[in-house]
Amino acid sequence: MTNQNVVVPNARKGVDITIAMALSKSLFSPVVPKPLPAAPGGYFTISRKMFAKKTETGGKTNSWADSMRDSSPTRVKSTTSLSEIEEKNTWIVNHPSALNMFEQIVNGSKGKQIVMFLDYDGTLSPIVEDPDRAFMTNEMREAVRDVARYFPTAIVTGRCRDKVYSFVRLAGLYYAGSHGMDIKGPSKNCCRNIKDYQGVLFQPASEFLPMIDEVYNVLLERTKHIPGARVEDNKFCISVHFRCVEEKMWAALVEQVRSVLKGYPKLRLTQGRKVLEIRPTIKWDKGKALEFLLESLGYANSTDVLPVYIGDDRTDEDAFKVLRNRGQGLGILVSKVPKETNASYSLQEPTEASSVI
Repeated sequence: MTNQNVVVPNARKGVDITIAMALSKSLFSPVVPKPLPAAPGGYFTISRKMFAKKTETGGKTNSWADSMRDSSPTRVKSTTSLSEIEEKNTWIVNHPSALNMFEQIVNGSKGKQIVMFLDYDGTLSPIVEDPDRAFMTNEMREAVRDVARYFPTAIVTGRCRDKVYSFVRLAGLYYAGSHGMDIKGPSKNCCRNIKDYQGVLFQPASEFLPMIDEVYNVLLERTKHIPGARVEDNKFCISVHFRCVEEKMWAALVEQVRSVLKGYPKLRLTQGRKVLEIRPTIKWDKGKALEFLLESLGYANSTDVLPVYIGDDRTDEDAFKVLRNRGQGLGILVSKVPKETNASYSLQEPTEASSVI
């Protein structure tokens, strides 16, 4: 992969770029996207400060369960109050649809090297009950393939790198698995120049592998009595999915997980969308992975680069924050409900792409 400057062509030429998780072709094409459907009634907002307070080490299990309930609602309210509608409208003004703002985005990207960063679950694929069946559509895969033809493109996910590769099946991408703790470049066959082949770029948590394997096996045993609980080995981290666990059992699940981690002070517990995640205590996250990849591509100090990061989860906020602090790049949050975010733009759901292609 070269570091040559890529200029976005004018709207008439059009490039098959997609911005709504599949990165809709409308972003750099003259087709005006269809109006977005109204979000269903009801939503929630979460203060990160409130979440941090609830999830401090040693906090009550009920606080964890409450936070899980807030960030992973199991039902949608049938009615919406006037104040909620006003708050939602205000949120949309501050985080407008990336599809509706495509002209502004195009104008701001001309003459700049775009680098795409994409989350997987909830972004390229919907959130599903069985994590092993979080398949992306063929249309989505083609959209990502098109993007990667023009711009360096990376999948940044909490999943195991090999697992997400089995879903995406595109060899020309960068893959940053385990929240960026396992980064690999495009395959050798996809590089125009053999010098561009970089293989595995970075694995900052290798020393934790034996510990993570041990905790994974313990958690399998300790959570097997909780119906619907699923423990996933993501190599450098562990995911405990509660999307299929009855809400009344969430507190019991948290208690089991936290009791196991008491014996492993070098591991920490965090929360994502319908998932509890166990990670090494090293200072590494999706934001660090984004910075590392920009540096690897030679764009760390470039003023002519435009990083675009699209994600839906709390863990993606680390990347959104990096872009905001850089004052360079676009963060796009995929969410049907307003919530506190460092992203600049929003999208409703992964399937928006197919509605405008």
